[in-house]
Amino acid sequence: MASALLDEWRKRPIWMNLMWGFCLYMTFVYMPFDIFFKPVAEDVEVWFGFSLTGWWAKATAPFHWLIYGAGAWGFWRMSRWMHPLAALYVAQIAVAMLVWNLISPNGGGWGPGLVAFAIMLVPTVALWVGRRHFRPA
Repeated sequence: MASALLDEWRKRPIWMNLMWGFCLYMTFVYMPFDIFFKPVAEDVEVWFGFSLTGWWAKATAPFHWLIYGAGAWGFWRMSRWMHPLAALYVAQIAVAMLVWNLISPNGGGWGPGLVAFAIMLVPTVALWVGRRHFRPA
């Protein structure tokens, strides 16, 4: 069992294993909690930098669940469709973090927005140039 786990871990770079682990966590731990147990009054989903709350958040949360599930599957299989889709999705998150910081009452403005944007560009670029790690079609 440990040998099989190590073999699986060696299929991708460490940074990609971390992204895979994040997708697994979001798919099997956080999103089920968010959808089934978090009260509607506390639910928030952010799409393209715009916060949705209450029933709108609850209604759109399954789409995030599908995205994280697809990411977990794609990283596990190292599927070719992950490039460029994963890079584009993370780039969208970078832009969304900037937008959220600019328009949300809880956002910090340009400074924190640009910092968050720059931080999210790191995995965006890594995914974009990491094409060789994914299987051919």
